[in-house]
Amino acid sequence: MTTPLTLTPGVGPDGAALLTVAGEIDMSNTGTLAAALDRTPGPLILDLTSVDYLDSAGLSVLFDHAERITLIANPLLTPVLTVSGLAGLATVHDGDPGLG
Repeated sequence: MTTPLTLTPGVGPDGAALLTVAGEIDMSNTGTLAAALDRTPGPLILDLTSVDYLDSAGLSVLFDHAERITLIANPLLTPVLTVSGLAGLATVHDGDPGLG
């Protein structure tokens, strides 16, 4: 069974592509996330403030795009992004995508 995941495309405050993610990112839906990231060229703001869970499969997808993504993370995800090393490869901001 696939865990519900909502992906909403948009435009960030600086004109860069924005993808707002809500739900849980796990091995059951990482293909959907990867496809959305692959379809979006250039720099991308990934708003994860409404993500409640991120497993290693989800991290792997994010690592594949680390050179071009800016992550907006909630306080629950920030330690995961830091400990995994992703925060050292991608730009990570806390909270509001408007602050990115």
